[in-house]
Amino acid sequence: MLRRAAALAGTLLGLAAPAHADPIPERPTTNSIPEFVGRSWSPQPISLLDAPPVPRHPHMAPNDRSNLHDDAFQTDTTNWQGPLGRDMQRASYASFGVCGSVTFDARDRLVTICVGVARPTLRLLAPNTLEPLASMDLPTRQSVPANIFQDFTGGGYFYLDERDRAIIPTTTRHIYVVAQTPEPGFRLERDYDVSGTLASDDKIISALPDWSGRIWYASINGRVGVLDPRTGATRVFDTGEPIGNSHAVDETGGVYVVTDGALYRFDADAAGAPKVTWRQPYPNTGQMKPGQTQRGSGVTPTLMGSEFVAITDNADPINVVVYRRAKSVRGPRQVCSQPVFSEGASSTDNSLIATARSLVVENNYGYTGPTSTSGTAVTVPGIERVDLDPDGSGCRKVWTSSERSPSVVPKLSLENGLVYVYTKEPDSQNDDPWYLTALDFHTGRTVWKRLSGRGLGFNNNYAPVTLGPDGTAYVGVLGGLVALRDRTPPPRVARPSGVTGPDAPRLLLGIYGLHRRNVPRRTCAPRGVRALVAGRDKRNVRRVTFLYGPRTGLRRVRRDTRRPFELRVPDRALGKRRFYRVIARIVLRDGRRLTLTRTFRAC
Repeated sequence: MLRRAAALAGTLLGLAAPAHADPIPERPTTNSIPEFVGRSWSPQPISLLDAPPVPRHPHMAPNDRSNLHDDAFQTDTTNWQGPLGRDMQRASYASFGVCGSVTFDARDRLVTICVGVARPTLRLLAPNTLEPLASMDLPTRQSVPANIFQDFTGGGYFYLDERDRAIIPTTTRHIYVVAQTPEPGFRLERDYDVSGTLASDDKIISALPDWSGRIWYASINGRVGVLDPRTGATRVFDTGEPIGNSHAVDETGGVYVVTDGALYRFDADAAGAPKVTWRQPYPNTGQMKPGQTQRGSGVTPTLMGSEFVAITDNADPINVVVYRRAKSVRGPRQVCSQPVFSEGASSTDNSLIATARSLVVENNYGYTGPTSTSGTAVTVPGIERVDLDPDGSGCRKVWTSSERSPSVVPKLSLENGLVYVYTKEPDSQNDDPWYLTALDFHTGRTVWKRLSGRGLGFNNNYAPVTLGPDGTAYVGVLGGLVALRDRTPPPRVARPSGVTGPDAPRLLLGIYGLHRRNVPRRTCAPRGVRALVAGRDKRNVRRVTFLYGPRTGLRRVRRDTRRPFELRVPDRALGKRRFYRVIARIVLRDGRRLTLTRTFRAC
């Protein structure tokens, strides 16, 4: 996740405080450095069955706008498109620090906090030009950490609420509520002093509301607090274990916190105090590996669909671990544990990308600060995808990419099927080129790379990729903020099954045995199957494209333009005791698109 990254002071980069969108200074070079590698991409949206909508949090700005992990589930997925690699352009904004955590107000303007050596600053930027529209200095650092490049307390994990107000934990152990003014500008609307609940040497790492509107905050020394914004009353639980990450919240009232010792689910008790619902220890070597900022899990808990929560542990090699997140479960809470990367060279300090069934994890082993990637210095490569098994009983590795993404929070566009990372290869010429890199979510293949910039000022140092509503990819860097976009913004492509609400078409995909009627979801299909699109709105279907096969080997097998819109799979095409998936990509007569998916097991 966005780690406790610190920005490099503007003076170290030779920057002046900009009155307009001055670009970040770039290292001069006489070498030939490609600006673009690869080819453009045609969108391959992710089905809503694979990535169902994350519930809109009633006390946060809409999903994709509210916080650096895109939603309350902390999925790092967005319903907006990112760039497709079509004649890409770049712009940058020079600042006194990393503008890492980027959110978007209702007018699509960027609300970000740029964290420097002396203090963080809240800024409002124009989306197209990055022109600064307003700024507000936040409290100065109360102490200088041992590694300033691994400290992002005091503003990094802020969020926008449902009224576009910035809710900011400060370096002084306060929580600010900052509203916008018409000029434009910022106004401190409320100042909650929670310093009395924390030790003088403690710091707030994150703040996020639960579904009832209470603001939960966590401190680096392991305290979990709940603030009632109506009264200002606070209640605290001390885990006694350091916390280095943000937390996730869901619509059932669950608040998920990972410490150096365990993953917790908290719920508020009748008095509104934090109460431990369950605690799950995870394997931990006790080491702070190069690439981590604490001696435990390096990720914010990530919620998957309606059932699961995932983290990485601190074993060697590390594992992606998935748990059932309900208050109580039958049987073991842990669903699976999948090793990733290599023994002696695996660590991550960035949040997992999560759909309902898939996770993407990045290897940060070797990154401890800017010198880790300067010149010939190198971090260990590796980005991997891990999927839950169809029956939910385990998980497996799907693909591995050899790209080196030293410290970015990667993002997945659900509308185009690309995973965006930020890469840096060793460079004997000392030009230090950094690239925004797009991977195919389905295969892990590198699709394209676009040069972000050369030199120290373009090192992102734990800041995320953020995808904006117009298709721009933003990356906070030591010099400020970089924007990379297609010359012509990509069209807004509705995700398959992206038709929801009261006007959504009433359709379903049934799986029937060729020699029996329906195939229940929990039983197997003997002697072949028949997939059939059904429902009250079937008369509005123009065409259906069927895809069929094992989960890792889907292929298009039929395009049907006439009713009954069906696909027949004979028994000879089915392997015994194997799971198969049928996808129906539906185009309606009014142009809307819908995808339906069913999984079945052959007997």
